[in-house]
Amino acid sequence: MIRAVESEHVSAPVLAAYSYCEAVTGQQARNFAYGIRLLPSAKRRAMSALYAFSRRVDDIGDGALPDDVKITRLEDTRALLGRVRDGVVEDDDTDPVAVALAHAARVFPIPLNGLDELIDGVLKDVRGESYETWEDLKVYCRCVAGAIGRLSLGVFGTEPGARSAERASEYADTLGLALQLTNILRDVREDAEGGRTYLPADDLAKFGCSAGFHGPTPPEGSDFAGLVHFEVRRARALFAEGYQLLPLLDRRSGACVAAMAGIYRRLLDRIEREPEAVLRGRVSLPGHEKAYVAVRGLSGLDARYVSRQTVRRRA
Repeated sequence: MIRAVESEHVSAPVLAAYSYCEAVTGQQARNFAYGIRLLPSAKRRAMSALYAFSRRVDDIGDGALPDDVKITRLEDTRALLGRVRDGVVEDDDTDPVAVALAHAARVFPIPLNGLDELIDGVLKDVRGESYETWEDLKVYCRCVAGAIGRLSLGVFGTEPGARSAERASEYADTLGLALQLTNILRDVREDAEGGRTYLPADDLAKFGCSAGFHGPTPPEGSDFAGLVHFEVRRARALFAEGYQLLPLLDRRSGACVAAMAGIYRRLLDRIEREPEAVLRGRVSLPGHEKAYVAVRGLSGLDARYVSRQTVRRRA
């Protein structure tokens, strides 16, 4: 059972550091921020600290600096993570993200090695790695998204006595894979313009898409819709497994996860209905639809549905 101590006094410098992280989260991650607003304050702050550190890593990888400079900065960030892990970041440190993350790691059993995995994943991006098979891509997805699921579970904790709680980390990891594969489908054109291809090469070849995606229409003679529907089915299977995390969480943590995952599942629905839309621009959900997903998560509907499905499978 994963439990967290939330009663520690929070000093003014730490609260200021958390406020900075929450501002970063609100500005840079609308879908993520939509989910964590459902959490109690201590967990919401900790999740913001995790996001702000992760955002820093991602921004280094996505920036315009030369690759050797990016690698140096990523390793500098890893060294900062080491200071957080060693407990030597003081409340009055000049880096608010480090201060907030250090406090969150004292309060919650956050597996900080997940942030090392994130750095490893972004290093793969910087080095221009591509992926021949789904098994290859899964390694990358586990670094950049599965690890975030496991880190988040350190904040959420599991409900006392929850059945199959020992599998919570596995489910969190799988849900992260589902979200990342959805991201990859949504951003296929944007990534291509940046010189990156994430979908497995053998999948691209199977559907005649090896030429890549460099315009608002699919490669000539390809079965782009077939490719998208194939990857959507893979993502749905990951969601189905990862959603087994929901009944293991308390109501508000479950609502947070259901809201974030629900937004991505609806994005997946839109991509499935109109595959070529991802070649014309970023597919997104309107605010009212996100609000509906949040209310549904807070009501516990998704968690109860998953519980019923799990019982049926065991029967």
